Amino acid sequence: MQPPASDRPTACLALADGTIFYGIGFGATGQTVAELCFNTAMTGYQEIMTDPSYAGQIVTFTFPHVGNVGVNPEDDETADPVAEGMIVKWMPTDPSNWRSVQHLDAWLRARDRIALGGVDTRRLTRAIRQSGAPHVALSHNPEGVFDVEALLASARKFSGLEGLDLAKEVTCAQSYRWNEMRWAWPDGYAPQTAPKHKVVAIDYGAKRNILRCLASAGCDVTVLPATATYDDVMAHDPDGVFLSNGPGDPAATGAYAVPMIQQVLNETELPVFGICLGHQMLALALGAQTIKMNHGHHGANHPVKDHDTGKVEITSMNHGFAVDAQTLPGGVVETHTSLFDGSNCGIRMEGRPVWSVQHHPEASPGPQDSYYLFERFARAMAERVA
Repeated sequence: MQPPASDRPTACLALADGTIFYGIGFGATGQTVAELCFNTAMTGYQEIMTDPSYAGQIVTFTFPHVGNVGVNPEDDETADPVAEGMIVKWMPTDPSNWRSVQHLDAWLRARDRIALGGVDTRRLTRAIRQSGAPHVALSHNPEGVFDVEALLASARKFSGLEGLDLAKEVTCAQSYRWNEMRWAWPDGYAPQTAPKHKVVAIDYGAKRNILRCLASAGCDVTVLPATATYDDVMAHDPDGVFLSNGPGDPAATGAYAVPMIQQVLNETELPVFGICLGHQMLALALGAQTIKMNHGHHGANHPVKDHDTGKVEITSMNHGFAVDAQTLPGGVVETHTSLFDGSNCGIRMEGRPVWSVQHHPEASPGPQDSYYLFERFARAMAERVA
């Protein structure tokens, strides 16, 4: 017997192992299927939802106050939310922030993204940590009626992210120029009017703030699609090549990305810098391998050790795959490791201005301990042409 309509939950989350969570739905109505992860960041829910690296995933937010600062178009990392949905402990309150222009609920509804509130996110996070990122089906029905068996079947039918090339789904359709710099009070985003370095950025799912950081470091940025060839890159006569973040299985994206990167490495002396999926692409191009993690790293409080300096940086991370440090070939040095689990977080080629990191030095909002990497990239380009 169904409970009275006023008492019924309006959203249901079904895990492939048979676990069911009920709560209150907000945002769009309907159903979606995805991999479930959790993010421990205390701020930046809008940036997280619009980060292309979350394609194919629903995000559980461990911080309970989600939605209280509303949303605004300046904080989007791409045009629309890419994460499939969101799960929170407490329902969003009315926004209280001078930059807010819209309620989170209305923003999600307008962009066809489902959300679930009123859930024990601590229990859900423990389940993800213990058993790995599950395949799930999320449904929001204002009538509170759910076909649980059908939801479970959908979750179990989901193929998962392994072997999935999602970069092609989130990359740009054509090349474009970028000159907007990082946000600064009181002017907001100012244009870069005196760039010193021509950079080609390969878009595997690039966050806007990465491009802003490149522009702020003095770069004239041309963004190319994920499928760009060596000839496409060199047609712009770049001083350096940047490999962006992105979603999905790096081995699948590497089928077309790795040959281009290898040709850049073999036929030029250009500085190359990669972040997140770009880090994994560079590692594959150099002969290493990647592996699927149990539940990945998603948050803004991840300590990473820089082996070159001995310093520990607090970083922002978002990845479900990692470079297997045991497979790094000769001539490639591990530069950074996670102090949470010892996983690889950075590499560089010996004797070449070629390096990459797994974490996000552009994090906004979030820690900026690693921002120096953009300045290092700019110096490498300046030294090459000096």
